[in-house]
Amino acid sequence: MEYKDYYKTLGVPRDATKEVIKQAYRKLARKYHPDVSKEPDAEARFKEINEANEVLKDPEKRAAYDALGSQWRAGQEFRPPPGQGGFHREFHFSTGDARGFSDFFSSLFGGGLGGFGDAFAETRRGTGGRREDLFRQRGQDQTAQVEISLEEAYAGCTRELRLETPVQDAQGRVSSQTRTLKVRIPAGVSQGRQIRLASQGQPGMGGGPPGDIYLEVKLRPHRIYQTDGRDVLLHLPIAPWEAALGASIQVPTLGGAVSLKIPAGSQSGKRMRLKGRGLPGDPPGDQLVILEIVTPPADTEAGKALYQRMAESFTFNPRARLGG
Repeated sequence: MEYKDYYKTLGVPRDATKEVIKQAYRKLARKYHPDVSKEPDAEARFKEINEANEVLKDPEKRAAYDALGSQWRAGQEFRPPPGQGGFHREFHFSTGDARGFSDFFSSLFGGGLGGFGDAFAETRRGTGGRREDLFRQRGQDQTAQVEISLEEAYAGCTRELRLETPVQDAQGRVSSQTRTLKVRIPAGVSQGRQIRLASQGQPGMGGGPPGDIYLEVKLRPHRIYQTDGRDVLLHLPIAPWEAALGASIQVPTLGGAVSLKIPAGSQSGKRMRLKGRGLPGDPPGDQLVILEIVTPPADTEAGKALYQRMAESFTFNPRARLGG
C-alpha cells in the first residue's frame, strides 16, 4: 500500500500548529466539497483531505503518525515497521463505525471516518443521512474599510457600503451580487476601530449561518488636529508676549471654541489639557494643546528698533544651559 503524506495533503509543514492545520483543512474542504466544487477529482480529494485532517487534528493520532519518521514520501510503498501492528486499539474516531479511509489509514488506526470532516459535518436525526444534511458551514467573515472626517467621528455619521457577494443558484452556478448596506458610525470612533456588522458577511453553506462584516474606520488627515486614540492634539501658536505675560486665548475644539488661560512664563512645547474635549466615549478623550511661540518678523524699521531695544534691555541668554 502507498504511504500517505498527510502534511502534504493539507499543504502545511510538519511543525504546523493546530490552528494552521484547522485553517488549511477548512480552506481545502470548501474548495473540494462535492456539493459545490467543479473540480473533476473533487470527491477523491475531499476524502483525502478529511483523512489527513482526522489524523493531524488529533494530538495522539498525529504523534503516532509522526513516529513513523519523516523519511517517507507520498506514494512510496509502505509496510508498518515490524511489531507496529497498527495503533487502532488506542484511538477513537470522530464518527461511529469508520470505513471510508485508505488502507494506509486502516493499517495504522483500524478504519476510516464515515461521512464528512467534523469541522463541516452535522449529523441530524431523522434526515435519513442525506449528504446535504451532513454539510453545514458558517459563512466567511468579510472586512471593509470606511474613511470619515474627524468631525464625523466626533458627531457620528451614516455611510452606505456596496458589497459584492457570491450567490449560488439551484444548479450550483456561482455569480456575484451587489448589495448596499446603510451603516451607522457611532460617535467617538477612533482610528483603526473595527465595527462588527453581525450576519452581514458571506452566506453559509448547507444551511449554515452567514459570517460577519468587520468595518475598519480610517480617519482622514485633518487640517489642524491630530489624534492619539480618543485624545485630540492641537499645536497652538502664541505670541512671545502672550507666553511671557500670560493670556486668555480662545482655542478651537471639535465641540466649539473654549477659553484657555496661558500661564505667564510659558515656553514652546508646553502641554495643556482640556479635559473631556477629545472624542466622545466612556471615558471621553481629552484635547492636548501644545504651545508654539511664534516670533513676529522684523520687517519694518519700527519692528527692528523694538527688537534692538529688547536685546539691550534683557540680560537673557537662551543658550546659557549649553555652558562654555
